Amino acid sequence: MVEQQHVRQARGPASLLARTNLTLGVSAMLIAVIATVALYNFVIDPISEQSADDEAALLVLSAQTWVELPPGARPYFELELAENHDLIISEAHLILPVEENYPAYFDLLKEQLGARLGIEQVDILAGNELYWVDVPMGGYDLQIGFSPQRRDIQPLYSAIVIVGLGAAIVFFTSLFIVQRIARPLVKVAQQAESFRGTKQMEPLAESGPRELASLARNFNTMAQEISALLANRTTLLAGISHDLKTPLTRMRLALALLPESVDQTLVERFERNLESMDELISDALRFARGTSEAAQEIELVQFVEEVLASFEQPVKLHTLIQAGEGADRAVLAPSAFRRVLINLVGNGIQHGGNVTVCLEATQLNIMDDGPGIPEPYREEVFQPFFRMDASRNRSTGGSGLGLAIVQQLCQAHGWQIEVRDADCGGAEFCLRFA
Repeated sequence: MVEQQHVRQARGPASLLARTNLTLGVSAMLIAVIATVALYNFVIDPISEQSADDEAALLVLSAQTWVELPPGARPYFELELAENHDLIISEAHLILPVEENYPAYFDLLKEQLGARLGIEQVDILAGNELYWVDVPMGGYDLQIGFSPQRRDIQPLYSAIVIVGLGAAIVFFTSLFIVQRIARPLVKVAQQAESFRGTKQMEPLAESGPRELASLARNFNTMAQEISALLANRTTLLAGISHDLKTPLTRMRLALALLPESVDQTLVERFERNLESMDELISDALRFARGTSEAAQEIELVQFVEEVLASFEQPVKLHTLIQAGEGADRAVLAPSAFRRVLINLVGNGIQHGGNVTVCLEATQLNIMDDGPGIPEPYREEVFQPFFRMDASRNRSTGGSGLGLAIVQQLCQAHGWQIEVRDADCGGAEFCLRFA
């Protein structure tokens, strides 16, 4: 389930650049298609019809002029047509096959030519390099030849050019525009993701369009205010902790100086209360300070064994790290990792009893055999002072900050903590630290 969630997070929603390019690309394609259809219906098609009509008129006029000329002048007229209009008139009737595969333009030419000659059927005849048509005129059965490439129109190629160039122009234009917007937003997102309020943040550049400059300015102001608020909170709690330590020490000294006649049960109760107050103050101070500890390489198995050995109650440890050079070494912040492990194991001992730790190269599982944590509360247990019920609070004690400190340290160091049901029926905390 967690791996599927990570896969969904890795895929994530598309970036602003991808979405904008996709939107503009689809819009450009629709515009190009509409433009191509409109161009064909309102420009290419009328021009083709007019061109076919002009071509048919030229053929009929050429045949009519040839018939009206004296026989001696006809050769000169035929030469002029060949040189100036790329037409050949032949009085000799050639037996030629009917051409069936010709451009669509010649369908218009046949229609216009038939209308001008009053003929229902006009065939395109295939010669060696020319197309021919029969033109009966003034008792002569003439044939006129013309080039197959004459006024050939390619609407498909026109559409491809329009769509291709339009899409390319839109893509590069959107790429240029959106990058100017996306880059500052990416910087804001990176700063927001890495900002924890515990260290000085490099301010964002307050430049670019007015909206982005305003966003960067407001983000810088917010980050400064949060840092100041957290610093003030840490100073306040540190001062309170320091001031309370002195009265606690005095109370311990006073208890030690009490005469032996005082009831020892009452003295022990006061000592336990003082220890609880001291623990609460220490946890509150740890929660307020957080950590900015630098990571360093540690021997993972040995480190975990030393931490678990500090507990009075035995804790089972299962190591799943494969043998090999450097396999049990990890780069971690040792103090923060120690505090996280202590709090998680201590929480399992308080609410469960028997605790088992399973260690892998990049993961640590802490399982107990207690009542477990219901799914609706698995996010809230990391909130400060959260208790699932009052009876649990009275029976287990604690400051209520242990898991809150765990989550804060995990966020500060980029670790992941998750709660789920353990195989033994209790709660299982899964810590991923790589």
